[in-house]
Amino acid sequence: MKPAPFLTLAGLAILLLFGACSKDKQPSDPLAGNPTRDMLNNAVRETDLGMRVAIDRYLDATGIIGRELYRFSPNQQSYTTELLGSGNLTLNANSFYFKEPWNARYEVVKKAVQIVNGAARSTQITDAELRGFTGYAKTIIAYQLLMNLSMTYTNGIYINLGSNNPASGPVVLYPAALDSIARFLNEAKAALPGSAMPPLTIGFTDFTDAAGFLKFNRALAARVALYRQRWAESLTALNESFFDLNGSIAKGPQMAFYTSGDNVKNPCFIPQNQTSDVRVTHPSMASNITAGDDRIQKSSLRTAVVSQDGLNSNRDVWVFATEAAKIPIINNEELTLIYAEAKLQLNQLPDGIVAINRIRTVHNLSPYAGAITQAALVNELLHQRRYSLYGLGHRWIDMRRYDKLASLPTDRPGDDVWDKFPLP
Repeated sequence: MKPAPFLTLAGLAILLLFGACSKDKQPSDPLAGNPTRDMLNNAVRETDLGMRVAIDRYLDATGIIGRELYRFSPNQQSYTTELLGSGNLTLNANSFYFKEPWNARYEVVKKAVQIVNGAARSTQITDAELRGFTGYAKTIIAYQLLMNLSMTYTNGIYINLGSNNPASGPVVLYPAALDSIARFLNEAKAALPGSAMPPLTIGFTDFTDAAGFLKFNRALAARVALYRQRWAESLTALNESFFDLNGSIAKGPQMAFYTSGDNVKNPCFIPQNQTSDVRVTHPSMASNITAGDDRIQKSSLRTAVVSQDGLNSNRDVWVFATEAAKIPIINNEELTLIYAEAKLQLNQLPDGIVAINRIRTVHNLSPYAGAITQAALVNELLHQRRYSLYGLGHRWIDMRRYDKLASLPTDRPGDDVWDKFPLP
């Protein structure tokens, strides 16, 4: 029997609001009625493409607040004013740096909800295909909501999946929103075994069949469990994911970009040594890195210092070195660090040290030789996360999770380190 459409799933009554508000003027659902397999596959492709929209805005905003980078642009002063809390300025929920990624994520959520409901109505697909569309879409819904929740934090998010406009209705606050995201991932997990997956892009190589995509789903679940401080649950999810302590640290699904035809180019790529409109490294990245750490290659030395609004940098962000560079969604390096953190928090320090040393040695560093205490090892873990996940939007979230935002540098008198974005 086919499962009910998303808006009638049991157990989500407090999360999903039924019936669109009369003020919602959103376009009609292209998958209404009895969609064909091709229509559903096309919606999956649109969803995949939509995940890349405004990803540069998201990584810029989180990276700037987290003091990973500066963005110097002659046309967008907000990068060096509002995002850094210059003077009396504060964050603006209607500014491009927040509104563009926020809206883009909800557009993907909207499309994914249409896939869930359209597949449940369709009589033109098999039951195995229905489970594939459902497992794919609910995983993506969770991923996109988590990105927006990471920006607004305790201000919460909207989860109005019963409406044509998911970004409407009552606010779901941070703990309950994380619970919802975990539930969506678990519902996708239940749907995926034995399913027939829709075609996915090259970024999901090794994760295109049901078994592979389930491992991606569980990797996201491990991240969510970490944010919920459910350390044992995180380890369970890791065991069901593609985590491999001795495997390639780069393995994992990615957002793919291309340089030919009408395909999307990586919007985070900026050539080295430009003199304006640049993405440059926060000076603390190079000054705090351990000597010999090969992750310094994520920041390339410029031929000349570049400055704006009293801020200076002599290094370009070089995480994405071509217009076709892929952006990791989640990879084995992050999973290794999740494993280390969960083990440390469970006071299983030897296991945590093994994982930390895996990261250290792969980046040309000697094994950890510091204090064998939970506090010292957590600091070491955060240091390794800083450089392994540099430029991917994690530093700000990590320092916030550990109540360490006050330790991030403020580079000018009167600057602030924000803990969240205002809710639109």
